Amino acid sequence: MQLHLLNNQKDAALAADAEFMTNSLYKLLANHADEIVLNSLKLLAQAQDSSTVVTELLPSLSDEQTENLITAVGMFAQILNIAEDVHHERRRIAHEHEGSLKTEGSIAETVKKFQQHELNQSHIQAALNRTQICAVLTAHPTEVQRQATLISHRKIRALLPRRELCRTADELAELQREMDIVLLTLWQTSETRHFKISVNSEITNGVNIFPMSFFQALPKFYRNMEKEFQAAYPHIYIPDILKIGGWIGGDRDGNPFVSAETLRAAFTRHADAAFRHYHHELETLYQELPLSMRRVKISDGVMVLSAKSPDTDVARQEEPYRRAIAYILSRMVAKARQLGVELACKYGVGQPYETISEFLHDLTVLQTSLAENGSAVLANGRIADIIRTVSVCGFHLMPLDLRQHAEKHENVVAELFEHAGLEDYCRLPEAEKQAVLLRELRSPRPLFNPFIQYSDLTNYELNIFREAHLIKQQFGEHAISQSIISNCEQPSDLLALALILKETGLLTVQNGKPVSRMNIVPLFETIEALANACPIMEVMFSNEWYRELVASRDNIQEIMLGYSDSNKDGGYISSTWGLYQAEIGLVDLFNKHNVNMRLFHGRGGSVGRGGGPSYQAIVAQPAGSVAGQIRITEQGEVITAKYGDPSNATRNLETLVSATLEATLLPAVQDPDVDLMNALSASSFKHYRALITREGFIDYFLQTSPIEQIASLNLGSRPASRKTLARIQDLRAIPWVFSWTQNRLMLPAWYGFGSAVNELCENDAASLKALQQHAQDNPFFRTMLSNMEQVMAKTDITLAAHYAALSEDPQHGSAIFAQIKAEYQRSRQALLDILQTEELLMDNRPLARSLALRIPYLNALGGLQVALLRKLRKEPDNQHILQMVHQTINGVAQGLRNTG
Repeated sequence: MQLHLLNNQKDAALAADAEFMTNSLYKLLANHADEIVLNSLKLLAQAQDSSTVVTELLPSLSDEQTENLITAVGMFAQILNIAEDVHHERRRIAHEHEGSLKTEGSIAETVKKFQQHELNQSHIQAALNRTQICAVLTAHPTEVQRQATLISHRKIRALLPRRELCRTADELAELQREMDIVLLTLWQTSETRHFKISVNSEITNGVNIFPMSFFQALPKFYRNMEKEFQAAYPHIYIPDILKIGGWIGGDRDGNPFVSAETLRAAFTRHADAAFRHYHHELETLYQELPLSMRRVKISDGVMVLSAKSPDTDVARQEEPYRRAIAYILSRMVAKARQLGVELACKYGVGQPYETISEFLHDLTVLQTSLAENGSAVLANGRIADIIRTVSVCGFHLMPLDLRQHAEKHENVVAELFEHAGLEDYCRLPEAEKQAVLLRELRSPRPLFNPFIQYSDLTNYELNIFREAHLIKQQFGEHAISQSIISNCEQPSDLLALALILKETGLLTVQNGKPVSRMNIVPLFETIEALANACPIMEVMFSNEWYRELVASRDNIQEIMLGYSDSNKDGGYISSTWGLYQAEIGLVDLFNKHNVNMRLFHGRGGSVGRGGGPSYQAIVAQPAGSVAGQIRITEQGEVITAKYGDPSNATRNLETLVSATLEATLLPAVQDPDVDLMNALSASSFKHYRALITREGFIDYFLQTSPIEQIASLNLGSRPASRKTLARIQDLRAIPWVFSWTQNRLMLPAWYGFGSAVNELCENDAASLKALQQHAQDNPFFRTMLSNMEQVMAKTDITLAAHYAALSEDPQHGSAIFAQIKAEYQRSRQALLDILQTEELLMDNRPLARSLALRIPYLNALGGLQVALLRKLRKEPDNQHILQMVHQTINGVAQGLRNTG
């Protein structure tokens, strides 16, 4: 391993960690793999081109040896990732001790900026009161690692920091023994699923992140925020500005396995996690508050709760706090059972809480009494954390969004019209569709007839919304508040959903005006849809009925922006600029109609799907587009990477909030040069589209990437494509990006940029200077280039050439690859010229170091994958070869930490 790359004294601990683990791994391999595998690994670690070495080695390896080599190489990449994570945390703590932690993205630095700009407390408080931030967990299939693997990773992460604390040889030997156990477990655990993951499994995986990290991270984040703000603004109050949301169990777009039963199962599982946490915390609080009436004063409110307590033990007669907690526990357990969660309570089961407000009221009675009677430290301890968690999570843990394709909504409405003897809805022009929908929305009569047999689709969709209605009644109004329209292309798409809400009791008429219990959220996904977002919303806001509906939702209209499909549709530059322009237009439109806007950013983990650092992305948003309201998807492997442990989760939540508050309260950033960006966007779009629409390109893509093997990899419950893999427009954006990541071209994140820059600068020598200046001065342009730089640093054109050789038409394949290679070289040089640097990542040493350590192993996995794909072509029914290809896909994805 290239430990010589860790030549900075600050990296000494990282080098020691890496050596400690690699020694353990080599020892394991010496006992559990053939000598040829061990020697191959050592050869790969020293090789300049490990993919070529693999090609030469493979013929001499048996299938078992090949599989062991794949596993071993993947494990080296995994442990180096973990060592990097531990080192990042180590450096963070070191900065904290040195007093230099107030870095960009921290609440402390945000407060400092507010003071520098002389923002007063009332102004900040008003902004906090209207702030709503939500990180939305989705089940998009980009998390390649099984939970069993992730558990071993967490154990390694917990063990590694102990190395520096070992003071004797015996302590180090004991740590080594524990590390050996975990690594052996990892070695003997299957990396790939032999089964298709179900929606219920995805629900469980999503919920498990709460006991793993969020139940600790959320109250800690709020404590930190209160501490930092109140140090500068003593009387500031921090409301529940941040929540965790989800799609898992409610997102039906392209997933036929999500149903009304699934939605119910999701909330039952949510409640199970929430109530078990509350139960544990209250039981612990019971132990922590044996305060005696003979020692402290007790408020009347606590005495009232105590008097109702089922805890009649004689020892508790002088301990009203404990008695009150027993009463609260008995009612909470009763509520849990009412929602399908079987919990025991040694004090018996009381009257179920009707609402979350009742539960919070009783908890607050305890806290207030402690605060007012000499126990302020206790009032700010566990009880404060419980109150904050209950306030944020409620009985439902996290709200779920509903999502469905606009075409499905249209088909439901068409059938309702048909059986009601009304117009042939699908054949109507757009203006007439809007007219007939508004007519029915204003009418009190329902269209659904319980005595008529409807299609499976209509029953399926209506049952989802009926179940949502029931869930809101049982779990709380905020359990489900969003219904998202995928592929929204016209005003009637919003009205069609409104009609479905009316038919299922979620939209009613009160005092002659529509009142909705759901937010109707259009999702604009493609380049064309982004351009049409403003015209569509202009029509909606010009309609009095719809404006009244928005008024019933606190005058907030949410808009979801799709990063993935717009990128697949038009390339990175065109997509990024199209999104920015759409936001600018929407800000002006919403201001014109006096409607509050909340943007929901559908970002993926990879740059090709809108990924990249959240802080920079948010602060680079157009003026007025944040305004304290923002939702962002967190997908696949990003969930584990950002929120897999409490420390990481706290820091990433803090970054999300800091960026949102700064974008809301600090002076607006300067917009990019419109003419410059229009020119870059138009040119890059032209070149990107010329490539993906080139004759034979889709065949080239299918043959030179593991897309078909990714489609058969059991990553998620949703199919890889809507209809077929043979058309790019039908292919989902996730496997599209995933595949380009595997063959190391990362094409969706840069293709077209180099040609666009060249065209811009060809006839205007001053253009390069303008681009260079823009890269320094403009946050949007700087962030766009920074994300591209990180991706291009992971691109390996030499390895990509091995994949290109898989083309079944060598002449045609060579021509396409030559075109891609030439564009990569143009794009890389253009990026270096604009950034005015000689190498990529000159200003990002941690990533450069991390990549340098992992690249030999990642390239080896790539070489193995190419060789195995070639063998699979000859033996398409060989399941063992397919399994090994799946292992290489897992290994590359884990090593690069970017899939889709």
